[in-house]
Amino acid sequence: MRTLIVGSGFVGGAIAAHLARQGGEPILASRRPVATATRWTALDVTDPVACAAVVRQLAPDAIVLVHGPSDVTWCDANPGAAMTGHRLAARNIAAVAGNRRTVLISTDNVFDGAAAGNDEATAAAPHNAYGRAKLAAERELAAVAAATVLRVSVVYGWEPPESGKWLNFFAACAYRLRAGEKVVAPDDQWTTPVLVDDVAAVTGAVLTARDLPLLHLGGPGRISRADWARLIAEGLGADPALVAAEPRARGRYAGRPANTCLTSTRLGRHPATAGLRIRDVRAGARLLAPRFTGSEARR
Repeated sequence: MRTLIVGSGFVGGAIAAHLARQGGEPILASRRPVATATRWTALDVTDPVACAAVVRQLAPDAIVLVHGPSDVTWCDANPGAAMTGHRLAARNIAAVAGNRRTVLISTDNVFDGAAAGNDEATAAAPHNAYGRAKLAAERELAAVAAATVLRVSVVYGWEPPESGKWLNFFAACAYRLRAGEKVVAPDDQWTTPVLVDDVAAVTGAVLTARDLPLLHLGGPGRISRADWARLIAEGLGADPALVAAEPRARGRYAGRPANTCLTSTRLGRHPATAGLRIRDVRAGARLLAPRFTGSEARR
């Protein structure tokens, strides 16, 4: 299967790597080139002419959308640009997708955080500009009969140290803790973290199912950011006293809902995803710790 992956960042790259390992032919598409073994093509997904040309030229069997700005604080400061980056892009892809399997990676931020958990039947009520933009993108994809909206909770995994601007909470905590730096995290913002490898595996499985319009993917454990940071410290052998808790309203998580938690009534029941194992944060920490400490390379 040839899959066009629109968005070549942390999640898009992991999906491409997974599909390649499964024998597929992933093609990453973004505005700027990326250093990757996966094939890449230039695409401004907000340009309808460019979208039509890329789909016509590459003739993908499936499309995965992992596009648009995902920094909640930036989106709140730039709501118009956030809306354009998500809704317009989804509209452009919907116009050229035809009958292709199309998966949109969406977010837990489409909910207001009032409930401890949100399943596929929970009505969306975005709390911030990012959530509103993602919900608008979801609605654009409703025009594609073979589309699936895959809402994911906070995604985490390994990132290399050299960037210095890590895209996921685990990596940011791990590198700071390893350097003996303080980590400040809210003790009143709850999430169901999901490993990026598991997101990639579920995405690959969903591409084979044409009868799954909406699916939620969160990790099996609900945890506060502060407790998660302490667990990361424990897994790395770092001093847990380096983690300081604070109210959500004081720091960079003020724009997040109190509960960015997802549950699913469909994940384990649909034939395409029934055999997949979603790891909890402890299993994820055990898996990732050797990479962040360098012990994996010494084995």
